[in-house]
Amino acid sequence: MLKLENLSASYQTLYGDVDVVKNVSFEIYENEIFGIAGESGCGKTTLLKALYDIVVYPLVIKGGRVVLSGVKDGKPFEYQTGNIRKAWWNNISYIPQAAQSVLNPITRLKNQFLDSITPENGAKEDKAQTLKRVEDYLVELDLSPDVLNAFPFQLSGGMRQRAIIALATFMSPSVILADEPTTALDVVVQRGILMMLTRLQRQNKNTLVIVSHDMGVHYQIADRIGIMYSGSFVELGKTADIFEDPVHPYTIMLIGALPRIGDTRRKTGIPGRPPDLKNPPPGCRFAPRCPHAFERCTKEVPAFIEVMPGRFAACHLLENGGRVNG
Repeated sequence: MLKLENLSASYQTLYGDVDVVKNVSFEIYENEIFGIAGESGCGKTTLLKALYDIVVYPLVIKGGRVVLSGVKDGKPFEYQTGNIRKAWWNNISYIPQAAQSVLNPITRLKNQFLDSITPENGAKEDKAQTLKRVEDYLVELDLSPDVLNAFPFQLSGGMRQRAIIALATFMSPSVILADEPTTALDVVVQRGILMMLTRLQRQNKNTLVIVSHDMGVHYQIADRIGIMYSGSFVELGKTADIFEDPVHPYTIMLIGALPRIGDTRRKTGIPGRPPDLKNPPPGCRFAPRCPHAFERCTKEVPAFIEVMPGRFAACHLLENGGRVNG
């Protein structure tokens, strides 16, 4: 459904390029929920922008490409970096970070729906019919059709988030990209939003890519998860497998820091801080914080390889069937 081939993306500044996504390659499958996790500033949002082809200055694609392909309504489609915009709404949609703030504050919601659901984006009926379908769809998402006549500021944060999700999913796109969809919402509303997203994914059998720094979110809903660190993936595999048996030192420390019911052991954070993307360390970027680092780690970038069936990681210690001890 989505394939990334050696994708690299940078922000151009007066002081040189800042490489935020570096040589990322992986595939996202049809009818799955794929999670992307990692510390703030590791490149998750930039990666999602590259997937959606929101590439505007100062962001540039320095290498590689994204391929979006599949079949919808019996018709095959394929788009690549540079023309994925042609697939917006109909084949791929995007729920941006802090989505509540992206709605036009001086335009009623119904006009914002009609501006997005157009014949150019795959709409097949007139505006009156479209509005009727939108009303029915809002009811499915536990929203009153009356919100279409409201301005965004008249709605609560949870209602605005549901409206954004309704807008992003109304055309039943094959791929939905969600960037921190539960940010700034209380835990009860967060749970409702996550349940709604998973219900829509199962109902439409599409692909949901969800970015979150909250590992609990991924544990609840993601089929597979990719762990990012400083612009690259360090581990990728089935969510249950990674939580039960993480193999990369960063993932091991990340999972080990999570609180668990009944676990009274003292939790410790990961020492140090992520590297400066303007001046990253040579070799493995996690080496300065890794308790298992050795000389090779400080000189040579580890390859992102399949270390066991369905599990990929980037660590010199994991080559040739090796494991991280401790």
